[in-house]
Amino acid sequence: MSTVLVLTGLPGTGKSTLADRAAMALGAPSFAGDWLLGALAPHGVLRGLDRPAYLRMYHDLLGTLITRQLMLGQSAVVDCLVDDAVLTRWRALTDEHGARLAVVECRCADVEVHRRRVEERVRDIPGWHEVDWAHVERMRAEFPPLTVEHLTLDTATTDVEAALDRVLAYAGAA
Repeated sequence: MSTVLVLTGLPGTGKSTLADRAAMALGAPSFAGDWLLGALAPHGVLRGLDRPAYLRMYHDLLGTLITRQLMLGQSAVVDCLVDDAVLTRWRALTDEHGARLAVVECRCADVEVHRRRVEERVRDIPGWHEVDWAHVERMRAEFPPLTVEHLTLDTATTDVEAALDRVLAYAGAA
């Protein structure tokens, strides 16, 4: 059975690290929202979009990539910020293809650790910007904690290997 593993959470919570590691362990592609946006930004595609249109495009691009993988009977790992409404759509999509949706929400309960991660990281995504702490605070207001079925990981208290083991077990791969 194919699985769509979604890692979500605020910037700096470790979702990208875990998504990349999980994708390697599963032998599945990892689709990261920021990388898609980085490819579009230099072409002016994002300029002038209001926030709702921007978010629809962001989630629809990822949804299209998920659909393609499911059509091929393959799993995928998705690294992005989502809300319950997006996950409800993606659950319908995975159900339609006889696949499983596994959602992991990464959090960093230690605010100082979280802030330091955001301020010190350099992702080097072509065409995309680094985010600052003010951006994280805006995202916290825009993306409240999930209420749909999911696994929550506190990455401030769990090392990467232990977190990866939990993610893979939750996704049914361990």
